[in-house]
Amino acid sequence: MSDPDVFKILLIGDSAVGKTSLLLRFADNSFQETSVNMTSVDYKNKNIVIDGRTFNLQIWDTAGQERFRTITSSFYRGAHGVLVCYDVTDQLTYNNVRLWMQEIQRYAVLGVSRVLVGNKCDLEDRKLVNTSIAREYADSLGIPFMEASAATGVNVEEAFMAMANEIYRNHMGGSKPSVVNPGSGGTSNTGGKKKFC
Repeated sequence: MSDPDVFKILLIGDSAVGKTSLLLRFADNSFQETSVNMTSVDYKNKNIVIDGRTFNLQIWDTAGQERFRTITSSFYRGAHGVLVCYDVTDQLTYNNVRLWMQEIQRYAVLGVSRVLVGNKCDLEDRKLVNTSIAREYADSLGIPFMEASAATGVNVEEAFMAMANEIYRNHMGGSKPSVVNPGSGGTSNTGGKKKFC
């Protein structure tokens, strides 16, 4: 049996938007109430199945480098997809999404898959970023968008699976595939219903 194809996925966005928490929720189904030590996680692997084929998602975290603006072109090298994350309770992190998109354009390969994720959607009473504005921005770029919560798990798996679908379509020549969700054993596709916060 051959090794699965690897999809390298990057998590980028401002410091403290919850990138590491999203990664740990997806890869390990864990969440820490207190701030995660960003230097403790570089990347995690998780296998998924798309159209009967196994793929290994190799998901890279910036490990706090974004605080010092030390993310370099080498971080983007070989990436198939980028999850651009912001905190729905912090308008500045959303405003900076455009800067992160410019950085992707500068350093990543042409046509790299992107997904926009607004994290911490469970904190509805503190929400500052308008969902429809974020959705319109993502639509203008032609990329998937969703709000998620690493704390509750809402839309975390869906965000990573949307990324896997994008990579599969863009880099493997697939159409809208049926995806076996790693946690549920069920199938869904990108047109399926999303959970909401």
